[in-house]
This record gives sequence, structure tokens and C-alpha cells, in this order.
Amino acid sequence: MKRSEIQQAIAWAKGFLWENNFALPMFADWTLDEWRIRRAEAETIIRTMRGWDVTTFGHDDFSRMGAVLFTIRNGLPDGSRGCPYAEKLILMREGQVLPNHFHRQKTEDIINRGGGTLLIRVFNSLPDGGVDRAGDVRILTDGMEYTVPAGTDVAITRGNSMTIYPGLYHLFTPEPGSGDLIVGEVSSINDDRTDNYFEAGRPRFIPVEEDCPVLIPLCNEYETLLT
Repeated sequence: MKRSEIQQAIAWAKGFLWENNFALPMFADWTLDEWRIRRAEAETIIRTMRGWDVTTFGHDDFSRMGAVLFTIRNGLPDGSRGCPYAEKLILMREGQVLPNHFHRQKTEDIINRGGGTLLIRVFNSLPDGGVDRAGDVRILTDGMEYTVPAGTDVAITRGNSMTIYPGLYHLFTPEPGSGDLIVGEVSSINDDRTDNYFEAGRPRFIPVEEDCPVLIPLCNEYETLLT
């Protein structure tokens, strides 16, 4: 993905959040130079990978697969920095998909914070990590438990949520015709480097084609860019 496309996606996300009266912490607006100046005081932010994240999950068309994410809070698993929980936003354009995956350790509440309707497709995982396309799936929506067939698209309207527990495959997409989407995630500590298992073996972070200067670094670039 080109750097210019990443920066355009972040600009769209900021505008969409502003339209929906969702304010971000101050470091959401720091330029690369500000990050470098404030590196010492921002050590916890850096170490816990808070901030912007734009990914296509290895797909060649961001308009079809991908998302803009912003991690607001997080901690380290050993408790040495940050907090014992995480919070992030996942911003998606209508037509985008966040591909099928599960987490080995993280439990998360996925909340529709604004925009259209969120569809969450669910499957159980098999002992070898594969997708169970036959078994019924236990789901929890705002504390209420249901059982649905494998592959069901569960509709989450604004203000409502689903709990995603370890081993539960899930795919996100805005419902067609409902508009762009702000997804909230409140979870146990988040480690995107190790805790995502994608059905198709997709990468969580992607290489960047540098076609313009960096305005805002991504959360997985701090160690390389903040020198």
C-alpha cells in the first residue's frame, strides 16, 4: 500500500469520527516530528503500540479488504506498562471486509459505535486451527446467549455488541447499503503481532511503498521511524 493512500485513509477516518462526535486522544494528531520530540514521554504509548494502523491484510485492493484502526489504550502482557485492558476503533468503508480470523488469547467486545450496521460472520475453530463449517456457534450479544448455524452473519446495530472469545472465527463487514462504520473494540490486552490467526494466512501488518513523506507514523513503525 502506498504511503499516500495510508495518509488519505487516516484523513478520512479522522473526518468520519469528527462527523460522529468521537474525539481521539492528542497523540492521534502528532506529526512524525512531534513523535520524535516527545518520544521519551510517549514511551508507554510506543511500547503498547497505541495509535494509527492501516492495513489491507495483504490484499491488493484496500477498497475491498482492509480497515483503518486506532488503538486508544493497551498494556503489556507482563503488566510492566500500560493498563490490563485495551480499547481500539476499527473504521471501515462500505464494501470493505476484515478477513476471517480468530484470537488465541484475547477476548473482545465488538461494539457498533456509529454509522451503518455491522455484520459479523461466525464459525468455530477446529483443534488444528481450521474453520469448522458445520458446527453450530455459541454467541454472546450484550450478555445474551444464542446458538446460530456456522457461517451466520450476525447483524449488530448501533450501540449493540458481540463478545468474541478465543478460538471463535469472525469476519467483519458493513451491511451493504447501510454506510460506513465505526466499530469499537474493548478487550483484554491486545498483541496484534502474535495473537491473530487468519484463515488464509494473511499478514496483520503490510509493507509500505514510500511515495511521499511520512506525516503520521503507524503504530508498528515507531521503532524504525522515531530515530
